[in-house]
Amino acid sequence: MSKKKIFLIIALTALVTFLSTLLGLGIVAIKVADVRPDDAARFIGAYKVIRNRYVDKTDQTSLFDGAISGMVRSLKDPHSVYLEPEMYHELLNQTGGTFGGIGVYMDFRDKKIRVLSVIENTPAQKAGIMPNDEIIAVDDVSVKEMDPGTVVLKIRGEIGTDVKLTLRSPSGDERDVTLTRGIIKSKSVHGKMLENSIAYIRISNFTEQTGNEFKETYAKMENEGMKKIVLDLRQNPGGLVNTCVDVANYFVPKGTVVTVEDKNGEIEEYNSNLEEVKYPLAVLVDGNSASASEILAGAIKDTKSGTLIGEKTFGKGSIQVVIPMFHNDAVKLTVAKYFTPSGVSIDGVGIEPDVEAKFSPGDKDDIQLKKAVEILEK
Repeated sequence: MSKKKIFLIIALTALVTFLSTLLGLGIVAIKVADVRPDDAARFIGAYKVIRNRYVDKTDQTSLFDGAISGMVRSLKDPHSVYLEPEMYHELLNQTGGTFGGIGVYMDFRDKKIRVLSVIENTPAQKAGIMPNDEIIAVDDVSVKEMDPGTVVLKIRGEIGTDVKLTLRSPSGDERDVTLTRGIIKSKSVHGKMLENSIAYIRISNFTEQTGNEFKETYAKMENEGMKKIVLDLRQNPGGLVNTCVDVANYFVPKGTVVTVEDKNGEIEEYNSNLEEVKYPLAVLVDGNSASASEILAGAIKDTKSGTLIGEKTFGKGSIQVVIPMFHNDAVKLTVAKYFTPSGVSIDGVGIEPDVEAKFSPGDKDDIQLKKAVEILEK
């Protein structure tokens, strides 16, 4: 046998061995990922067709980003979303308490984008943007042409630059507002003393700093003679569960604050260590009190450690985790539902207040706060 034939046989043997190994690894990967072979073949086939036949040049990473985003969107869960690197970075900044943008939290439901709450002393507040304003366009581009993540990115942008929002008020009036983006320093807890030794404490959202901020505010109010408390959770979109539980330890008597259950039935309890409720408490809630703020409100209502006043809450009874990927991106995924101490799931339902008090935009006085003070004085 000639040297040429021997070399050819060796080369073919090596190629067959390599392909067999590659195929074996692919089969193992499919089995480990619990993917049906026909679905894996469809995915790979679509990828190859796009890479080989699409008229313009394609980027492999962008294609896989789109595939991941599509998988998450197929869940049809407004709280689950693929976070591209910029979005993931913004989320980390937001939960850390400082981020760039205009100063609004948004609600993505019913294929609409509404302002959930407005942070104090931000471009949004100064421009007169109000909770429940609907965002219908960003820089003259309809939000219907963008997914929620893109809307967030287009609104935040670079500090010092302008963004134009087209807004629709609850009454149906439309207006354009141009804002200059700035650094948003979000202090989540504010407190002041009212008459008759009633302390007013507002929590705007639950960040990594909320526990410490609340501790400082609470101590300050005690030093000023606090004897009763109004806790304002209105327009609070939620945030981190652990900091919510930190605050609950000031109001919820010893026992369960919230129970979290995942798809496998695994249960995790978060508890309060408070031996005794110290002060009479009134809690203000509204339709924009969501997620972690509902956990706190639900625990207070179930344990009868305070009186809820206002309007029915948002109804977000699910827990999300942010799972980092491999390109500075992440997936924010709903992984569990939570239950109040009495075992109630408020997801899609909300929490009814003990005392209903509706706030209208035309009201000159804060009717809900006045009702809370009235109840505490009695």
